Amino acid sequence: MNRRDALTLGGAAALAATAAMRIPRPAMAQTAVQPTPAAPAGPFKQPPLPFKEDALAPTIGAETVALHYGKHHKAYFDALNKLAAGTPYEAMTLAEVVVKSATAKDAAVFNQAGQAWNHNLYWEQFTPGGPKAPQGRLADAIGESFGDQAALVKATTEAAGKVFGSGWVWLVADAGKLELVGTSNADSPFAHGGQPLFGIDVWEHAYYLDYQNRRADHVKAVLETLVNWSVVSDRLGA
Repeated sequence: MNRRDALTLGGAAALAATAAMRIPRPAMAQTAVQPTPAAPAGPFKQPPLPFKEDALAPTIGAETVALHYGKHHKAYFDALNKLAAGTPYEAMTLAEVVVKSATAKDAAVFNQAGQAWNHNLYWEQFTPGGPKAPQGRLADAIGESFGDQAALVKATTEAAGKVFGSGWVWLVADAGKLELVGTSNADSPFAHGGQPLFGIDVWEHAYYLDYQNRRADHVKAVLETLVNWSVVSDRLGA
């Protein structure tokens, strides 16, 4: 072997040794392309929350709001849009669907439309701001029907305890008088021509993460700490 060949072989060996010692360069990270969120299918759109998910804590925690609004309430709208597609319901407002499906005893549509409407009213009444106690005409009506705000809270808590299983408790205006009405599942006084002023959800998904089985404690805390009485008053027309 001549000197030139030896140098060439030596150089090749050196290069091979160097290559073996190299640490592989990490591959370039691939940026995932995020798909554009699809627009809600159908004519019925879930309104945005009028507050941040943690705004109702500790009475209603952020996790409860995320599940209640983002899963349960959303699911009612999604199901309603599927059921209404290609039917006369598709051209109606949500309120019209509630009343029409209740009258027609169309339970499949009513259960979804009723719960969608009920929850719209529910979240709106917790809009931050407003007085901590009823005022004006609303306060007068509560005084005439219950005595005072504390008596209303007590009566509502008791009414909530009488709702068997899942349902709602509503403060309803009827010819200027106020009364409490309990309903099961998706039903509401509105579906039958009534005028709800507030609605307290007593389905377990509304309170179980925060209060476990203490429904009465949850209802009392909601009325004493979360209700925006200006919203309730506006529904009365005060």
